[in-house]
Amino acid sequence: MTHRVIHPEGWAPAKGYANGILTPDGTLHIGGQIGWTADKVFETDDFVGQMRQALLNIRAVVESAGGTPEDIVRLTWFVTDKRAYLDRQREVGAAYREIMGRHFPAMSMVVVADLIEDAALVEIEATAQIGR
Repeated sequence: MTHRVIHPEGWAPAKGYANGILTPDGTLHIGGQIGWTADKVFETDDFVGQMRQALLNIRAVVESAGGTPEDIVRLTWFVTDKRAYLDRQREVGAAYREIMGRHFPAMSMVVVADLIEDAALVEIEATAQIGR
C-alpha cells in the first residue's frame, strides 16, 4: 500500500503541494496551514483570527483522514511577529482550546522574516498518528 493524499472536501485545489499525506502506518503529515479559508481567502488580518483559521484547517485535514485533534502528535508554528503571539497569549490559548480541546502535542515555534502568502501572519504544520 502506498501513501494517500488527503484533501478536505470542498477545499480549493492545492497546487504544487498536498494539504496532507497519510502513510500506510497511519502517520499523517499535514502541510503548513495558514489563516485562509477553504476558498483560499483571508477573512482577517488579525494574528489570533489567522491562527484560529490555521488550526481549523489542520483539524479539517485530520478529520478528512479519519482522525481527531487528539491524534495530533506535533505542531510547528511559523510566526512573522513574535510580539503578536506573546502579547495575546490568553486569546491564543482560548482559541487553541476551542478548536483542539485540552490536547497539547509536542510543539515548536519559529519566528520567520516572512511567509510565501503576503497576507499570512502564521503558518502551522502538523503530524498526526491516525488509528492508534
